[in-house]
Amino acid sequence: MDHDTLDDLRRLKYRYLRSLDLKRWDEFADTLAPDIEATYGKRLSFSGRDAVVDYMRSSLAASIITVHQCHHPELSVDGDTATGTWYLEDKVIITEHRMLLTGAAFYDDTYARGADGVWRIRRTGYLRTYEAVETLDPSWKLTANHWATEDQPA
Repeated sequence: MDHDTLDDLRRLKYRYLRSLDLKRWDEFADTLAPDIEATYGKRLSFSGRDAVVDYMRSSLAASIITVHQCHHPELSVDGDTATGTWYLEDKVIITEHRMLLTGAAFYDDTYARGADGVWRIRRTGYLRTYEAVETLDPSWKLTANHWATEDQPA
């Protein structure tokens, strides 16, 4: 397998996660193929880049902080298509409800190299191994929040 291609696929997944967590929607959109099929757990399925980006943009308000980390990639390349399995660990802090969701899953992705030579995610989805929600203790304090405003302090 071409080492540069494997690096491109790793960087693509990392950019997908980083742009999602930073709420950089144009950059996030560019990681997705126009005809992407995305399934996040048992309840969320989307067809097309616009549907995925619109959902993320509308669901992940400033009061929701996400942390997605993927590692242990298993990548396979066949010409201009590739597949990947990744181990996901994620946290979601829902500040207005003082809740923390933690979980783990295995992502199963398909990638396609476009006519522009850029790899994008064509299909993505995951199998949740666990998800837990907890109410944050009254003593818990968020001391920094990139999206905080005067109306919503850290």
